[in-house]
Amino acid sequence: MLVSICVITYQRPRGLKRLLEGLDRLTFNKIEPPNIEVIVIDNDSSGSAGQSCKEIESNFQWVLKYGIEPQRGISYARNKSISRASKDADFIATIDDDEVPEPSWLEQLLLVQQEYNADVVTGPVVARFEEDIPEWLKKGKFFEQLRKPTGHPMKVAFTNNVLVRAEVLRKLDTVFDDRFAITGGEDSHLFMRLCRDGYKIVWANEAIVYEWVPKSRTKLRWILRRNFHGWSAQSLLERELYPSIKVQAIRLAKGSGLILFGLIGLLPSLVRGKHAAIASILNIYRGAGTFAGFWGIRYEEYKNLDTESRF
Repeated sequence: MLVSICVITYQRPRGLKRLLEGLDRLTFNKIEPPNIEVIVIDNDSSGSAGQSCKEIESNFQWVLKYGIEPQRGISYARNKSISRASKDADFIATIDDDEVPEPSWLEQLLLVQQEYNADVVTGPVVARFEEDIPEWLKKGKFFEQLRKPTGHPMKVAFTNNVLVRAEVLRKLDTVFDDRFAITGGEDSHLFMRLCRDGYKIVWANEAIVYEWVPKSRTKLRWILRRNFHGWSAQSLLERELYPSIKVQAIRLAKGSGLILFGLIGLLPSLVRGKHAAIASILNIYRGAGTFAGFWGIRYEEYKNLDTESRF
């Protein structure tokens, strides 16, 4: 069995080094270790990630491939990484350059894939903070992800923690749509398409990766913007892939409900504390994002990258 682990990176040398060291520590205790190749595609035309790969390659237990995608845009880099996977790869996994996997991460993904005969397996991303965070952020749990029992069917997955049958991606003319190169949402679009077309996506609750969150992302402005964008992208993609009147009516009802729920919660939050007020404001932003996506408004998340988060 051959697994290609695809990573894209942009001016994040410390994070990339941390990720590669984590991938080097992958262990297999319940299945026979697969052959693994790690593919790193640098979206910086100057090749700034090349040195990090060179430093670790000589002692790396897996095959390490490095390449450059000079055209700026997340879809271009992701497609380049998929194209560099060996033609006989059985599975393609992706993980982000600000993450570190548990040693059992890939084994857990493969175990769940085998047990449920899944086309796509995805798992949790647990936040780890670079610095101490404010109390309101701790109480609000704004970076905590909802967890599902292993085997739970999913309608979407994300490239921060996923395993896909390689043959599924080989059937596609284009894996990641170039329309989302600057806006993001290219991974949601891919996996929502696969779900719509009948491919099986399941959750692997023990396939854990840790995301290192820099101080710049613990600010209220970033959290509000991120939630607005996430719900906007979901709404926009759902409008394109599931255009029925019923689905769109439900989406608009959800958006209205979020705004109403947020407004109602503002007054009690004066007593409950800052975290409760922010939770209410977040619901308003999510609802507004839902309507923005419905009307086709896109936010170019990757047009101006936050240099503070380039670790």
